[in-house]
Amino acid sequence: MRSAAWFGEGGAADGGLRTFSHRSRMRQLGYLPEEHLGKPVIAILNTWSDINPCHMHLRERAEQVKRGVWQAGGFPLEFPVATLSETFQKPTPMLYRNLLAMEAEELLRSYPVDGAVLMGGCDKTVPALLMGAASAGLPAVVVPAGPMLRGHHRGRTLGSGTDLWAYWDEYRAGRIGGCEMAELECGLARSPGHCMTMGTASTMTAAAEALGMALPGSSSIPAVDSAHHRMAAAAGARAVAAVREELTPARIMTRDAFTDAATTVLALGGSTNALIHLVAMAGRAGVDLALDDFDRIGRRVPVLADVRPVGAFLMEDFHYAGGLPALLRRLSEVPGALHPDRITVTGKDFGTYYEGAEAYGPDGTASTVIRTAQDPVSREGGVAVLRGNLAPDGAVIKHLAADPRLLTHTGPAVVFDSYRELQERIDDPALGVTEDTVLVLRGAGPLGGPGMPEYGMLPIPAYLLERGVKDLVRISDARMSGTSYGTCVLHVSPESHIGGPLALVRTGDPITLDVPRRLLRLVVDDAELERRRREWRAPPARYERGYGALYAEHITQADEGCDFDFLARPGRNPAPDPS
Repeated sequence: MRSAAWFGEGGAADGGLRTFSHRSRMRQLGYLPEEHLGKPVIAILNTWSDINPCHMHLRERAEQVKRGVWQAGGFPLEFPVATLSETFQKPTPMLYRNLLAMEAEELLRSYPVDGAVLMGGCDKTVPALLMGAASAGLPAVVVPAGPMLRGHHRGRTLGSGTDLWAYWDEYRAGRIGGCEMAELECGLARSPGHCMTMGTASTMTAAAEALGMALPGSSSIPAVDSAHHRMAAAAGARAVAAVREELTPARIMTRDAFTDAATTVLALGGSTNALIHLVAMAGRAGVDLALDDFDRIGRRVPVLADVRPVGAFLMEDFHYAGGLPALLRRLSEVPGALHPDRITVTGKDFGTYYEGAEAYGPDGTASTVIRTAQDPVSREGGVAVLRGNLAPDGAVIKHLAADPRLLTHTGPAVVFDSYRELQERIDDPALGVTEDTVLVLRGAGPLGGPGMPEYGMLPIPAYLLERGVKDLVRISDARMSGTSYGTCVLHVSPESHIGGPLALVRTGDPITLDVPRRLLRLVVDDAELERRRREWRAPPARYERGYGALYAEHITQADEGCDFDFLARPGRNPAPDPS
């Protein structure tokens, strides 16, 4: 085992001075030789912190992981890593996803460990940990944080994120008051765990399970369910076995695995953020995955999960209806949708994840939460990839969460150069925003944001909300929360900050959105666009030092996964010499 290079296998003289020193320090830590020598050493990368509500239970879950590692004959070591709290970290934890990926990779590379358990759930943590693990190359198992319990307010069931936006618009429109909003603060999110809608967190933990990097059925277990305790212990035990079986991420995270993960995301009606993360994860695994792959898959894969914001239910309902195994079983009935024979972290093939799984409804009736391919939520996947002169490298839209009447639309642009300007001016009637207007936000991409914040669900002017207008076409180089909804075109690439076509749009320019034709077009003469391009000047650098400067120098665009170029490229990264 790899850890033997640090500790040796035998007595005090085994391996020379350095191994003697390492063993001496283990005694300082209070460990007996028989506790760790000759055993798989499992690193538990824990993203718990006091300010991450999605992960506030992971300090306890780490103890269950350790229990599983010990019972399987391994030796656990817990490592605290960056927590990336979606709810608090500014300007966005997406700015720091690659930092966590670097931390995970270098911890696994530099310490005497043989394998890892990756503990995360909040949006960026799962892709970051898997990116780092793929680059480090050691056997690893994901422990998903699990969704929180459903929210409640005055007899209604609430979904975090999705209902937050809905009630906030009602408040802006003057239809509810401050007292009700104060009640909602206590009802929207009321237990440990990540968002219980099909936001980015639920999407990415499901993607980890579909990749074969998490245990079957693990991604949807509610964070407070005792099954979550048992899953954590089972994952610890499985990490030990994966080390002994040499089940590295390279054997699991193959082209077929990423295709199945993309298929699963689309069948779930999952978050648009998954496209960026899966492209980045695939790049770390040496797999070519492009935006067009998602669009191709989405045209033939139905949406089977009736979960908000696309559907009606929440993750708690989805789990007790059968969870991801039940959805995969029904998805497997679509010819060619999945690759059942590939290897997973369980040591068994992917088909065993859903073999015999059933979907259940209330009182044992047929499930309405997990649909069949014959009765889907939608005949095609929930995300479309758009191209045109406004997005030559692609843009995405979650069209199932949009107003159908706006999916084919031409209207005049109203342009905002920053999110601050948008906040300050959106309710100004002098802007002349109507139901036909196309709202455009630029300066919010990977560099411009910085970090591509979730600004893409641009607010609708209060005076239109008061008239009952609930959706407009909105275009940006930003992302949006997976819990959001509306006719929001996102991830426009290349971004405006580096001179992408979005930088050339002016208020009043007609813009055409045609989702059936996958088209996003600025209806302006090519000669005029070329004139504007010559006049455009790059914004000044935001960072002069620190991590921000490193980020700005090396970040790739949304269509490439927003990874660092020096991390995404292939090449040798030598293992340390412990002696």
